[in-house]
Amino acid sequence: MSTTAGAFIAGGIAACGAVTATHPFETVKIRMQLQGELQDKGHQPHHYRGPFHGVSVIVRNEGVRGIYRGIGCAYIYQVLLNGCRLGFYEPMRSTLSHVIFKDEKTQSLGINMFCGAASGILGAMAGSPFFLAKTRLQSYSPFLPTGTQHNYRNAWDGLRQIYRGEGVRGLYRGVGAAMIRTGFGSSVQLPTYFFAKRRLVKHLGMEEGPVLHLASSTASGFVVCVVMHPPDTIMSRLYNQNGNLYKGVFDCLAKTIRTEGFFAIYKGFLPHLARILPHTILTLSLAEQTNKLVRKLESRFLPSADLKSV
Repeated sequence: MSTTAGAFIAGGIAACGAVTATHPFETVKIRMQLQGELQDKGHQPHHYRGPFHGVSVIVRNEGVRGIYRGIGCAYIYQVLLNGCRLGFYEPMRSTLSHVIFKDEKTQSLGINMFCGAASGILGAMAGSPFFLAKTRLQSYSPFLPTGTQHNYRNAWDGLRQIYRGEGVRGLYRGVGAAMIRTGFGSSVQLPTYFFAKRRLVKHLGMEEGPVLHLASSTASGFVVCVVMHPPDTIMSRLYNQNGNLYKGVFDCLAKTIRTEGFFAIYKGFLPHLARILPHTILTLSLAEQTNKLVRKLESRFLPSADLKSV
């Protein structure tokens, strides 16, 4: 690994590359999560019926710009989230392993999951206002609206309006759900990635390289999507609400299941999977490459002693 700062930068760059490719499916996922919100099953609209149908509907009605609503916020959020997640994970893991096992190289599933969740929660807290604005920008449609509509000109206009109307507390609306969502996802993303990587090397004899990174990332991405989607749905609804439609995470969960049925918390699962698989693959694969690049740059400008000590 690079230094903590280097890993933060490498993680942020990798995530921005990934989000550019996967943002359209994120837009569809959010709209599917919001369509039919708190409406009985027989009365729910189905404007967006899947990842590719949703993309085609949005492009046909709103153009390419429609599927890339909120991309600026997405970049900032990904830098903060994945910078924290990839930058703090290894230092936290090695420190805890050293304290508990007296050997920082010891791999413990419990420690790995804890550090994955903790680093992800830090990133979710840092990036929550930007994810809030992103969600509201992506949910807005002048043609086929779903959920509460927020007509912001851009990310900064959205943040300004939220702050003016609700203060700092408004900017952190739904942060509890974001922490749960990201904690769930982060607790399994990196541990699953490294677990799959070790197993593939040990049992299939795969060597370090793009193919190994691709296979490990795919396994990680699928597990992340299954674990993270229910709190992701709750978070989208909390972020997009006006006023106090939901009192909190559990109130939103209860109202959603009671009105729309249990599987409502898995609305938008396929677009989420279509987004998160390539996103995880690109983020973790690019992170391997950007980390090597940052490491080379650090070796030029930082003494070797400094690299070991950070």
